Amino acid sequence: MVFSSLLFVYAFLPIFLLIYSMARGIKAKNIVLLIFSLIFYSWGEPVYVLLLLFMTFADWIFALLIEKCNGKKTGRKILLILSCIVNLGLIGFFKYTAFFLGNIQSIFGVPDVIPQIILPIGISFYTFQLLSYVADVYRKEVPAQKNFFWLLLYSSLFHQCIAGPIVRYSDVEREILDRRVSPDEVTKGISRFAVGLAKKAVIANTCGSLSDTLLVTDAFMSTSANEALTELSTRSVVALWVGMLFYMLQIYLDFSAYSDMAIGMGLMVGFHFKENFNYPYAARSVTDFWRRWHISLGSFFRDYVYIPLGGNRKGTFNTYRNILIVWLLTGLWHGASWNFVLWGLFFCIFLIVEKIGLLKVLNKIPGIFSRIYLLIIVYFGWILFRFSNFRFIPVILKGLFGQNANPVIDFETKTLLLSNFVFIIIAIIAVTPLVKFIAEKLKPKKNNTFYSVIYHIGSSLAAIILLLLSTVMLVGDSYNPFLYFQF
Repeated sequence: MVFSSLLFVYAFLPIFLLIYSMARGIKAKNIVLLIFSLIFYSWGEPVYVLLLLFMTFADWIFALLIEKCNGKKTGRKILLILSCIVNLGLIGFFKYTAFFLGNIQSIFGVPDVIPQIILPIGISFYTFQLLSYVADVYRKEVPAQKNFFWLLLYSSLFHQCIAGPIVRYSDVEREILDRRVSPDEVTKGISRFAVGLAKKAVIANTCGSLSDTLLVTDAFMSTSANEALTELSTRSVVALWVGMLFYMLQIYLDFSAYSDMAIGMGLMVGFHFKENFNYPYAARSVTDFWRRWHISLGSFFRDYVYIPLGGNRKGTFNTYRNILIVWLLTGLWHGASWNFVLWGLFFCIFLIVEKIGLLKVLNKIPGIFSRIYLLIIVYFGWILFRFSNFRFIPVILKGLFGQNANPVIDFETKTLLLSNFVFIIIAIIAVTPLVKFIAEKLKPKKNNTFYSVIYHIGSSLAAIILLLLSTVMLVGDSYNPFLYFQF
């Protein structure tokens, strides 16, 4: 169980910032940050802090040994391979043991009992961060960190250790021991955090609740699959289309909200994390979409899997093979279930088709048509992502086109849409660059001091309003899912 949102916002974060501000010197501040990061991480499952400590210690040793083996290529490569075995072996055990044993059981009937292994929070994120660190030391792109505790600080930063972005060591190497925090950046950080919190608590949670109302809740699906299938087959065409639209909005707003909050909290203490989303629903192709969605994950697979496999340098067949491998891994990274593998293959097909020649066509036609194409592809892709039970996928696909003998629209759906019409408009605007565009236009010019003061006062008031609105939504609201904590 992770921190409740209100406990984090009104207790943990303010206490941390107070003590952090009182610490003198970067080492003292780092100690405060490390202690609070470990407290945050261990809040629900304290024993898994030992896993984080072990993996960080192992990679600390591997990186030091790799650096010491300068000039000995074979030794360096063996150490890199050992690091991969340790990291991938541990994440494989915790994340995929039940998945593989379940598949073996369905084929051979053994084992009789599949162990239920609790997934350590954030393991996919800090595993990839540590892997990228050792790989970068191997490539001589960064020096090995001599101080174990500073590497532990990197792997455990509470700002982003739960839901990303995946931060590379090279991005924060300098700032670990040399960072400055200006009042302007603190203000920007607070505003960014408030935006992310409101995006999550006010918009994403509401989208998720409406999606579950129109479709079938995950709890219902897992406890009574047959009843859930029957219920889903009776939902009206409009209910299914709009229900999946709400899920499409939710998953972007939910995940990007955590990135906003992580970037904002980083700014509060002098860390500059890279952007993780760039309005992916405004993309004009699947290729463009995946350059904008979860940018840190995409760049990780590009730099540490695709390019080392040969990228597009070894012929057409090998290029498509490498893309296939990357997207099989991308699907599995998101979850130990066949629907995620299918989801990865779904996007892999479109990426290859675009690479063959469709991308050139999409870049030439009017933007509205290429964007419609992208949104349709992504919309149906999220159906594969949402339903881990394959039995639900054909039911909803048929229902979207009225092939379940389901009505076009029902009274409950009509009422829900009318009562949430304004919210739907707000949610759709929230996934576009419109708000950012307006905010950029409103920014004061350097030579307008009076307007600059008014602007900063207005920004501060907006952050306070967003924080209060988020608080109102979170108080007493039991619906507060954390979609990406499973990763």
